[in-house]
Amino acid sequence: MFETLTLLSLQQYWWLIVSLLGALFVFLTFVQGGETLLFTVAKNEEEKTLLINTLGRKWELTFTTLVTFGGAFFASFPLFYATSFGGAYWVWIAILFSFIIQAVSFEFRLKPANFLGARTYEIFLFINGLLGPLLIGVAVGTFFNGAMFSLDNMNHVTWGTPFRGLEAVLNLHNVALGLAVLFLARVLGLLYFMNSVHNQAVYDRSRKHLLYNTIPFLVFFLYFLIALLFKDGFAYQPETGKIVVEPFKYLHNLMALPINTIMLLAGVVGVLWGIISSLLKGGTKGIWFAGSGTVLTVWSLLIFAGFNNTSFYPSALDLQSSLTIENASSTHFTLTAMSYVSLLVPFVVGYIWWAWKAMNNKPIATEELEKEHHY
Repeated sequence: MFETLTLLSLQQYWWLIVSLLGALFVFLTFVQGGETLLFTVAKNEEEKTLLINTLGRKWELTFTTLVTFGGAFFASFPLFYATSFGGAYWVWIAILFSFIIQAVSFEFRLKPANFLGARTYEIFLFINGLLGPLLIGVAVGTFFNGAMFSLDNMNHVTWGTPFRGLEAVLNLHNVALGLAVLFLARVLGLLYFMNSVHNQAVYDRSRKHLLYNTIPFLVFFLYFLIALLFKDGFAYQPETGKIVVEPFKYLHNLMALPINTIMLLAGVVGVLWGIISSLLKGGTKGIWFAGSGTVLTVWSLLIFAGFNNTSFYPSALDLQSSLTIENASSTHFTLTAMSYVSLLVPFVVGYIWWAWKAMNNKPIATEELEKEHHY
């Protein structure tokens, strides 16, 4: 079946899969968003323990999805993996470090021999919640604004600054995306608390802070999106492979890919409806509308970054070193073999859904903490 597809079709297929994994990961950062709210929503140790335990049910899904996303990127577009992870390693080390201290914190926060104290690990969770979404958003911003690398004829990467990726925080457009992802994660975290914690005080405070976090999220997201549509982009000529700067490139992509544009609009509406319905009507289902909208929105933005003859990882140092789905991908044989493995993805998604429902069969309450192990 996959053997009959052209190399370009396989490259596009795998960009869709990688983009979907990235979108699922952004949705699952509600765990990180929730971690930044531990000292805001919870007013006593009992409430804090409730929040940490409802997040503890899901943190492994976020980490596993991040690893799967990285693995899929490595297998399908190895030149990007080598360039970004081999060149911009300080930013990726910072992201990895924040997730390592998250895992340690969930494991050791309430251990009897915890000489650092529970408060220390709660601060570690806050650091992960702050740095993880922010730096990942900034890193993804380089898909649209470029990174300081160049490649020689042997594809050896040279980085243009000693900061190795951290210089991306000096670009306002990158930072706007990072802040949008951070506040989106906080919004999703609040909606998740409203859905999963059976405590009226926690519910009321989550609903109250939902508005406070929605406003900055919308400001940063709208700034990023509007600026993206009117900025110069990086296009490539399929016949020659030459990279050129194209004014309004992403606006052109918006018009050239109508199905993707509809998906973007549907995603934005889903996020807004999840937030607005929770603010005005209350209830506990907002996480599902906002979560589905997040997946559609991020998926469509990543598709814009790679489709329609667009460089998904442009070089701000040497334009012709920019990466595209055509020059950065694996071989036809590798992509074909991986495509058969990708048929298992629906089963994996189904398992995640089943595990989610099993763990959240009923909202967590104080009584449960007395009956079972907790974080």
